[in-house]
Amino acid sequence: MRTVAHRGTAMHNACMGVLVQVRDVDRAVRDRLKLKAARRGQSLNTYLRELMERDSRVPLREEIVSRILDRGDLVTSTAPSSAEVLETARAERLERVDRPTEP
Repeated sequence: MRTVAHRGTAMHNACMGVLVQVRDVDRAVRDRLKLKAARRGQSLNTYLRELMERDSRVPLREEIVSRILDRGDLVTSTAPSSAEVLETARAERLERVDRPTEP
């Protein structure tokens, strides 16, 4: 039978985050991050956790593209592609070069 204290520990552990450890961080980088944290009145741990949480909320490029494509209301362009524009320009240039000069 579990005790009340054991249930409290299990509840506490369920609310805790996971441990993330970063190795081989340059000393200058660590010092700079500590300075930024201190200027915000935070510990380095709190500052780094907030940075990671903020970054994790930024959607991945694939997610953005997927959302755009899922909207279904995209207007398709009738403009020529860049390859078509280049091909036309090259053809026009060749016509000018190959055209005999008039006296």
